[in-house]
Amino acid sequence: MSLVKLTRKGLFHEHMFEITEILLLDSEYMVQKGYGWMLKEASNFDQQTVFQFAMKHKAVMPRTALRYVIKKMSKELKERAMLQ
Repeated sequence: MSLVKLTRKGLFHEHMFEITEILLLDSEYMVQKGYGWMLKEASNFDQQTVFQFAMKHKAVMPRTALRYVIKKMSKELKERAMLQ
């Protein structure tokens, strides 16, 4: 959660993906929600890279996190994320 504000400003994106990969399999709901929110904010700056990251990890990413990641994306990307 502490990185959400920085991510909102477009900072630390390279570290954000590294941190997310470390937390990806965490079973805690609030952790999933936190990194999903961080990725959602990052999508304001680089939506395609965030979408590609989410699709790469979709098989193991909890649905809670995925829903947060795609929340601000276009209807088309949301549908692609939920169907694939």
